[in-house]
Amino acid sequence: METISRLKFLKYVGVSGAALMLPKISSSRTDTPSLDPKADPAVFRMAHLTDIHVEAGKESEAGFANALQAVNSLADKPEFILNGGDSIMNSALNLSRERVKNQWDLFHKILLDNNSLPVHHCIGNHDLYGWSSPNQAHVKGKKWALDEYKMDQPYYAFEKGNWKFIVLDSIHGRDTIPGYYAKLDETQTTWLQNELEKTPATQFVCIVSHIPILAVCTMFIGKNKDKEHWSIPNNALHADANELTALFYQHPNIKACLSGHIHLVDHVNYLGIDYFCNGAVSGSWWKGNYHQFPPSYSIMSFHDNGKVEREVKYYNWQNAT
Repeated sequence: METISRLKFLKYVGVSGAALMLPKISSSRTDTPSLDPKADPAVFRMAHLTDIHVEAGKESEAGFANALQAVNSLADKPEFILNGGDSIMNSALNLSRERVKNQWDLFHKILLDNNSLPVHHCIGNHDLYGWSSPNQAHVKGKKWALDEYKMDQPYYAFEKGNWKFIVLDSIHGRDTIPGYYAKLDETQTTWLQNELEKTPATQFVCIVSHIPILAVCTMFIGKNKDKEHWSIPNNALHADANELTALFYQHPNIKACLSGHIHLVDHVNYLGIDYFCNGAVSGSWWKGNYHQFPPSYSIMSFHDNGKVEREVKYYNWQNAT
């Protein structure tokens, strides 16, 4: 395999993140210039809360309530919340259906008691009962998650202002443990292609997935490095990332992609699209920081010229009773 020089790498991709800082490099797609927020206020703001992992316990219950209260008390309140998935802990392979149902009930109660904003949902792997089991368990598990979220199907689109949000289903079943990896099946891929084709070129697009399509922070989770190579598993990054980024390049009105899953925060700009991995409301699964990142949520600002900005909010998750 030909070795790619640092110069060639910098020519084609600009990456900024917590652990890797590289200059943003313009591609053949035009990057949006920096704007004075007073001269060009955001059309609207959205709160991205992902990887909440609710279960019975003070840290989880009070922490999720604190995050919602923080969002709802902002002076410049966002217009809606986008839940990025993994709403419940559902972590054990042999967890009973009763305990999983109790987690869903907690999630709904805390959301109802502490939030007044509209919510859109994206399915995560922990939302599926039996998510770590082989593929045959996934159909029923995904159906249950859809019922809890009151969704008709696991991928969909909605509009706000001159923006279209396309919410994808990252979770693709496989026959080994863990029983999932990140990929769009053929039916969803065709749907996505059609959705992009029918979107006017003058309307901007934000893609939402639970598992990142592109993220540098995936290099820093698990045992991903041996003496000579980095190895990023396909349950941490979309296995079809090459095909998706090629598809996105054909649609210059795609401006941003949002994800969670990794519990870390980064920002990659690739071929003119901003890929934001937005941490976790639960941090290290309600045990404090995960690597260098405390529990957090993100406020995303969407401008009428296609510019997208993020403000990461490290809220006071422990100060609740």
